[in-house]
Amino acid sequence: MKWSQALIPTLKESPAEAEIASHKLLLRAGLIRKLAGGLYTFMPLGLRVLRKVERIIREEMDRAGALEVLMPALQPPEIWQQSGRYETAQDVFYKVRDRAKKEWILGPTHEEVITTLVAGELSSYRQLPKSFYQVQTKFRDEIRPRFGLMRAKEFIMKDAYSFDSSDEASQVSYQKMYDAYTRIFQRCGLQAFPVEADTGVMGGKFSHEFMVPAETGENEVVYCEACNYAANIEKATSRHMMHSDLGETEQAIEKFATPGAGKIEALAKEPFNVPAHRQIKTLVYMVEDKPVLILMRGDHKLNESKLTGTLGTATFRAATGEEIVESLKTRPGSLGAVGVKDIPIYADETLRETKQMTTGANEDGFHIRNVSVSRDIEVKQWADLRLAQVGEECSKCGQPLKIRRAIEVGHVFKLGTKYSIAMNALFLDEAGNRQPAVMGCYGIGVTRTMQAIIEQLNDKDGIIWPLSVAPYQVCITPLNVASGAPTLSVAEKFYSELNAAGVESILDDRDERPGVKFKDSELVGFPIRINVGEKSLANGEVEIKVRGGEMILVKVEEAVEKVREIVREKLANLAG
Repeated sequence: MKWSQALIPTLKESPAEAEIASHKLLLRAGLIRKLAGGLYTFMPLGLRVLRKVERIIREEMDRAGALEVLMPALQPPEIWQQSGRYETAQDVFYKVRDRAKKEWILGPTHEEVITTLVAGELSSYRQLPKSFYQVQTKFRDEIRPRFGLMRAKEFIMKDAYSFDSSDEASQVSYQKMYDAYTRIFQRCGLQAFPVEADTGVMGGKFSHEFMVPAETGENEVVYCEACNYAANIEKATSRHMMHSDLGETEQAIEKFATPGAGKIEALAKEPFNVPAHRQIKTLVYMVEDKPVLILMRGDHKLNESKLTGTLGTATFRAATGEEIVESLKTRPGSLGAVGVKDIPIYADETLRETKQMTTGANEDGFHIRNVSVSRDIEVKQWADLRLAQVGEECSKCGQPLKIRRAIEVGHVFKLGTKYSIAMNALFLDEAGNRQPAVMGCYGIGVTRTMQAIIEQLNDKDGIIWPLSVAPYQVCITPLNVASGAPTLSVAEKFYSELNAAGVESILDDRDERPGVKFKDSELVGFPIRINVGEKSLANGEVEIKVRGGEMILVKVEEAVEKVREIVREKLANLAG
């Protein structure tokens, strides 16, 4: 491709809408253009990058034994009702109606579609295992689209699904996909690492997210440098750290007046002096319009993802003030669980052995001290309900935990039989009995991965594309493009020879100042640039500049082979 024939609308300044580096560079390098909030057109160079990411994904999915399909984006709501997700996924649906006023859903994901397909096509254990994948546009009604392709209303995803005859076989399929993801992100030049993750609305037994470290990431990852433990903040655990002053002996409970001390912080101050870690925080939630109490230590925060697993449902919400008064006969600020008999109580594990604790008395302006949780409160279920915090001990090795921000680029789930039972994806086993297929599902945000590469690989001058996904691997830059100029003739020779050798090259044949050409090349992020200038050419040399690296001088007759050598080396490093 010659630059003069391409459309590469670079910008000197970042548009006001762009908040993070990768979003700014996507726009400045002319890779995408905004149509509306959360909707973007891929420009020619951006589309080239996107297709290369897709190609890597397809190659690794094929290598893992998955079969490519293409499923409808338009889905009937009946299959979502059958799976039980029609209500729980309402917030992300785009719904449309046809001329007959029938409702349809623009697919945010395809578990229901693929399971319906398998239910009609696979009926025997002899047909298993099977894995399927597609690369397709998804639609999700994001409340606040932001950060360009990171959180968009319309995006491209690779979603894959495995079907096995047993849990053991399903684990093999899961590991194949896990390994494929590791290779995909390595080949894309990303430093991505897997973390334990919450299954969320997807359900299932366990999952891992693949994260790219980035200060602008929307996810928090808890990790331990000593043993390599890593988990999403929603899933992370830590050792239960007990304070030595939480009381060793039981004492009689005592009600005392606490006027104006309706918050944890107020009770910790004079004249009460009850430290937060010696208080019991009582939270009221509504599950199917019925109240439940959640007990946490005063210095801990509730992790609602963990609460989902404990309650066995994601359809819960914090109670309103009116609902709290109706349930406990008091207003927030003096809530407690002592003496409560008719409301289910769930307590965090850190409270299990605590004594001499303080909690609300369910009477405005009063609290109770010397509470022994196991003695004085009827707990229905103990569970890990808290958010892990920096500095707490790793649950595996005991070393201090750290937290960093990251971008999620992929997610693998072991779903079990949740969907296959609901959607009748059954097979006959060797004994002739019907069994539900054991499922896994595996997603990669293709457009998000493209932007994550930019977020991780950039500098003050622009993007630093890995060779595997760069729009063009080499930018050939003659400094004089006048007709008949030796610099243009040599540049065209390089262009012809490199492209013939399979090295994707673009010839910057614009009649622009060298500085403009160099800045555009750095901004767009071409991995290698060949500068053909009159001074160096007079010495029989040209300059080769590796993006982000040093400039080297090589003989004209050696330039093409030198570039090919650099390309081979860099691609080999990406392939591992």
